Amino acid sequence: MAATIIESNRGVFISLARNSDVVLGLLVLGIVAVMIIPVPSIIMDVLLTFSLTLSIVIILISMYILKPLEFSVFPSVLLVATLARLATNVASTRLILIKGHEGPDAAGKVIMAFGNFVIGSNYAVGLIIFSILVVINFVVITKGAGRIAEVAARFTLDAMPGKQMSIDADLNAGLIDEAEARRRRAQISQEAEFYGAMDGASKFVRGDAVAGIIITLINIVGGLIIGVLQHGMDIKTALYNFTLLTVGDGLVGQIPALIVSTSAGIIVTRAASESNLGTEVSKQIFAHPKAIGVSAAVIFFFGLIPGLPHIPFLIFAIITGLIAWVSYNLKNTMGEELGWTAGAIPDRERKASDEEKGTPQREEPDYVPPLDILELNLGYSLIPLVDSEQKGDLVERIKSVRHQFASEMGIMIPSVHIRDSLQLEPNRYSILIKGTEVANGELMMDRHLALNPTGIEKGIQGIATREPSFGLPALWILTQDKERAELSGYTVVDPSTVIATHLTEIIRTYSYELIGRQEIQSMLNNFAKRYPKVVEELVPGLIPLGIVVKVLQNLLKERVPVRDLLTILEALADYAPSTKDPEILTEYVRANLARTITKQYQAQNNLPVITLEPSLEEKISSAVRQVPQGMHISLEPRMAHGIINRLRSVMENANKKGIYPVLLTSPAIRSPLRRFIERFIPNIVILSSNEISSMVNVQPIDIVRYSDADQKV
Repeated sequence: MAATIIESNRGVFISLARNSDVVLGLLVLGIVAVMIIPVPSIIMDVLLTFSLTLSIVIILISMYILKPLEFSVFPSVLLVATLARLATNVASTRLILIKGHEGPDAAGKVIMAFGNFVIGSNYAVGLIIFSILVVINFVVITKGAGRIAEVAARFTLDAMPGKQMSIDADLNAGLIDEAEARRRRAQISQEAEFYGAMDGASKFVRGDAVAGIIITLINIVGGLIIGVLQHGMDIKTALYNFTLLTVGDGLVGQIPALIVSTSAGIIVTRAASESNLGTEVSKQIFAHPKAIGVSAAVIFFFGLIPGLPHIPFLIFAIITGLIAWVSYNLKNTMGEELGWTAGAIPDRERKASDEEKGTPQREEPDYVPPLDILELNLGYSLIPLVDSEQKGDLVERIKSVRHQFASEMGIMIPSVHIRDSLQLEPNRYSILIKGTEVANGELMMDRHLALNPTGIEKGIQGIATREPSFGLPALWILTQDKERAELSGYTVVDPSTVIATHLTEIIRTYSYELIGRQEIQSMLNNFAKRYPKVVEELVPGLIPLGIVVKVLQNLLKERVPVRDLLTILEALADYAPSTKDPEILTEYVRANLARTITKQYQAQNNLPVITLEPSLEEKISSAVRQVPQGMHISLEPRMAHGIINRLRSVMENANKKGIYPVLLTSPAIRSPLRRFIERFIPNIVILSSNEISSMVNVQPIDIVRYSDADQKV
C-alpha cells in the first residue's frame, strides 16, 4: 500500500516537473486572483503558510549553492515571492477589515497565533517588534544587499572585456574547444544579467518593506474607523482587536520578507567556491584556532568583571576554548583532508611572506608552462579590438587568416594566443613566435590607415606613418575623412585590418617555424586515410619523419604551398633511395611542383626573370662548398657585394615599373645561392630552370654579368 502511494506521488511529481511552465503560470494567476477574490480564513492560513515555507526554502537553497549562477532565477523568484506576499497582505487586510470585529481568530489561525503567542496578546509589544523587523529589513539587510548588487553588477560589466579576451585567447591557443568557449561566454553573459537583475530586484524588497508599513497603518486606522462607526464597538475594544490582528498579520508578512532579504544578501555576497556556505564558513573560521583561543580568553576576562553575569561568560569561554583546542589539533593532523585553509588570498600572502623571510617552501611538482608558438600581445587601449561587446572583430579576422592560410598553403598553423600586456605602450602591439618578438606596430584606435599606392600627394591630411606589414608610407586619417580618401584613390583600412594583415605577413614569413614533427605527423595521419600505401612506404620505410619535416619546412620557407602533399610524398618516395639529404630532396620536390611554383609568380602567362651570365654562374658553381649545415657559397667579398648590389638595383628598377621578376638560375646553384642572397635581399625569389612550367612564357628583363660582379665596391 505504501509503495503504491509513493509511486503515485512520484508520478504526480514527475508530471508537475514536466509541466513546470504551466504550474508557474497558474501560480501567478492564482496570486492575482487572491488580490481580487475574497478568501476564507482557512485559505488564508494556507497562503500564509505557503509564503513562510517558500521563504525558508529560498534561504536554504541560497546557503547550499556553490556559486550565485546556480540560482540564477533568484531575481524572478524574488519578484514572484514579493508579489505573493503582497497578495496575502491584500487578502488578509480584507479579512481583518471585514471580520475583525468578530474576534482575534477572524483572519485565520496563523495570524491569531502570531498575535497571541509571538507577542503575548500585547499589541504594543507587537508594534515595537514589527517596527524593529521593518527597520532591520529595510535599513540593514535590503540596503546592504542592494548596494552589493549594484557594485557587483558594475564590476561584472567592467570585467567582461577582459574575460571575453581571456576566453578568446584560450580558444586560439587550443586550450579549450569551441563548445567550451561558447559555454564560458554564456556564463559571463549570465553573470552580468544576474547581477543587473539583482540590482533591480533589491528595489522590490525595499518597496515590500515600505508597503508593509503602509498596509499596517491602513489596517489599524481603517479597522478602528470600521469597528467604531460600522459595528458600534467601543474605541478600546476596536483598537485592541484590529491592532492585534494587524500586528499579527504584519509579523507573518515581515518574517518571510526578512528571510528572503537575507537570502538575497547571502547570494550577492557569495563568491564561487567548491563547497556550500556552511562548509566554507567552517573551513575558514576553524583554520584560525589562535584567533578563537584569544576570543575565549577575552570572554573569560569579561566573566571576571564584577557586576556581569559570571556563569554565561565562563560557559562560553570554556566552549570557545574547547573549539580552539580541537580545531588546532585537527588542523595540525587533518587540516588538508578537511580543507581547513585560510582561503586563496591568505595562502598567497603567506607564500609571499615566506619568500621575504627566505624560508624554504615546499617544492611544487616540476612543471614548466608550455611555450606559445604564436602570440599576439596588445596594449590596453587595443583591447576593444578583441571585445565582441564593443564590436571588436579581430578574433574573427585571425580565425579567417588561419583558415585562409591553411587553404592556400596546405597547413593549419597553431592557434594565436592573444594577451593584453601592461608592458606595452597603450596603442602598441607585438607579435611573438616561440616567446621571441618578431614584429610590432602602433595603432590609432580613433583613426583609419590610408595607403597611397601612387605616392602622389592628394591633399589628404593625417599623421604620417609606415604601414607595418610592408613598410609603405601611409597616413592615419580621421574617420570622417575616410570616404574622401577613398575617392582620392587611397586604400583605407581600419586598425583590425592593419593587425590582421601584419599577422598574415608574419605567418607567411615564419610559417616554417610554426610546424614541427607533431604537426607533420598529424598531417600524415590524415593523409594516410586516403593514401595509406604512400605513407606506409615512405615513413619510416625510406626516410625518417625528421627528413619529411625538414623538406616541408624548406618549401614553406620559400613560400611554396604544400597542399599537393601527394606530389610531395611521391617525389620523396622516388628519390629517397638515392639520397637522404633534405636539401637535395627539396630540389627534387620543387621540380615536381613546377606548375604550382610558377603559377605564384606569373602574370598573364608571362614570367619576368633576371638571369646570370653563364661565366658568372660557373664562377658561383665553383665556389659552392659542402658543409655539415648544407651547401654554401664562398665568394670573394668584392664579387659578393657586386652581385648583391647589381641584383638590388635591377629589382628596384623593375619594381618601379610594376614588374616583380624572379632570379632564374641553374638547378645546381639555386639552393646555395638562395641561402647566400636571402641575408641581403630577404624577399627575393630564386627559381631553377627545372621549376619553370612549360606552359609559361619566360621574359628576361635583365642579366647580371661577370663584369658587374667583379667591379670595385
